[in-house]
Order: sequence, then structure tokens, then C-alpha cells
Amino acid sequence: MIRFIILVYLYVTLPVAIANGDPIQGKAKAIICIGCHGIDGNNTNETYPILAGQSEAYLTKQLNDFKTGKRQEEHMSSMVEALTISDISDVSSYFATQKRKQLNITNKNTKQGEQIYFNGVASRSVSACVACHKNVGNTINNILYPILAGQHSVYIQKALKEFRSGKRHNDPDKTMRNIATKLTNKEIKAVADYITQIKLE
Repeated sequence: MIRFIILVYLYVTLPVAIANGDPIQGKAKAIICIGCHGIDGNNTNETYPILAGQSEAYLTKQLNDFKTGKRQEEHMSSMVEALTISDISDVSSYFATQKRKQLNITNKNTKQGEQIYFNGVASRSVSACVACHKNVGNTINNILYPILAGQHSVYIQKALKEFRSGKRHNDPDKTMRNIATKLTNKEIKAVADYITQIKLE
């Protein structure tokens, strides 16, 4: 209960513009993003996240975190340096309005990953992903939890390992860090492979 109250407090008080962007303006401003993320946010390089259809609030928070240094990534930090708060909202709105394409991946064994996603790992007190990310990896325009369905497995593995090492530390209440530190490389790959094949709504 206390953890829930803390998360609600963080959601309300985080100093980020939420869902106020202009997608039309954002399309022009997103020119600096398309080299890595694709013109509509559906990129083919698995090391970069798919942005199409992502929550506008979540994208806005992440870009603001890059800009303020709360999230460290050399390439992204330099890319957002010149963006204003308004630019960030517009770019986030543009990618949020794009339709995410289903990845054509069906040959991976996802049984273990599905188990972790829906049930966690009870023996190590690892929470189930579904608790925050819902049963199809989708959330409403949420500042804390990204939409996962159809995301690149390689990128998810990278993100989880960075949470585990502490390199990435912009998760409120250390939620993702506390989970990732209890997962093995094999489990991280399994759950990432499952997520990438979740059918889009």
C-alpha cells in the first residue's frame, strides 16, 4: 500500500509535460530522430527502441530525463540538448500517434519468458511484468510504464541489463532496478523474446 501511494505521488509530482504535444509540429521536429528510430518510429535496428505507438507521457519523461541528465546515454543526451520542453512534447506526440508494426518473429521459444511475464519468479521475489505493463504489454498514457508489446528483444535486454547494473537509474522507487538485479541473463533474454512477440492490439 505504501509503495502504491509513493508511485501515485511520483506520477502526480514529476515535473514533466504530459500529453500536451502537437503531432503535426512534432513530425517536422522529429527529423533528428529518424536516422536511428525510423521516419514513423518503426526502426529495424534492434539496438534502438521502437517509438511508434509509445505512450506520449512516457516518451516525454524519457526525453526530459535525457535532457536533465537523469538518464545517461551519450548519443541521446547530445541529440536532445537543443530541444525545448515544447519540442519534446511535440516529438513525443508525433511518435505516440504512429502505428506500431508487428515484428515478424515467431521462431523463438518463449515459454520461460511468458512464465516470468505473467508470474514473475516467486523464489526470488521477482514481480510479474503484467502487474505494471498489463497482459498485452500495453498501458494507457502512463508516465511510468512504457508500452512493451512488439518492442525489439535486443533493446529490452539492453535496458534490463542497464537497470541491473545501475547504469540506468531513472525508474521511480527503483522499481525496475529491484526487479532486474534478481534476473539472470537467460531470464532477461527469455522475457524479452516473449515481449517482442506479444500481439499488438
